[in-house]
Amino acid sequence: MLLSRLQTLIGGIYDVSVAYDVCDFLVTDRRSLPAIAHSGLADEELIVAESADGAEMGLSLYLDAAVLERLKSADPLVELNAGNVADWWTALEGVSHFLYLAWNAGHDKPVSLLELEMQAEVDKYVASYYLMRRQYPRHFPAELRRVLFERTRIDPRLAHERRRLYAEAHRYAARFCRRLEERLTRAANGEREVLTELRRFYRLSTGRKRAHIERTS
Repeated sequence: MLLSRLQTLIGGIYDVSVAYDVCDFLVTDRRSLPAIAHSGLADEELIVAESADGAEMGLSLYLDAAVLERLKSADPLVELNAGNVADWWTALEGVSHFLYLAWNAGHDKPVSLLELEMQAEVDKYVASYYLMRRQYPRHFPAELRRVLFERTRIDPRLAHERRRLYAEAHRYAARFCRRLEERLTRAANGEREVLTELRRFYRLSTGRKRAHIERTS
């Protein structure tokens, strides 16, 4: 399934893996989620539940069935284009959330919402970059960062605190990816250097991620 291949793509970039397949946690009907999530508006949502003592965690990844159906008929892993990129980013965000939370939980590391959203924004850029370079090897996707960070808007229907969190994650990820783009375009061995930095970045905590971005971009 596309989501499993997407999990493999992201995991390969960061050299991480988990013992779970995202498809085993997939829900495409909101009515199957806990009642508190029935009124959600987003096409993608990671539902997390912890036991009272924090010793156990349950996950469900909701992705709208229509998004998955459209991606099935226009597979971005075959060709990523303007017609499927929005659905691609929706699915990618969900898989990013799942993999990042599961990997950190497997290493007994807490994850903040800001960290989760910041990493997902970076993953959208990075996974799309590597996919486009593979599909269009003679073309550098200079338009990618502009479309992702300058032409997208945060859903105004979200609560104020959630919009503010997304805005902060978006801002930090944009700064980080702008620096990545500069290195990819200027350095002869830019992709190798960027891959090394990405793998370090993935393993940093929220505070260290922000400090790294502020220090280097």
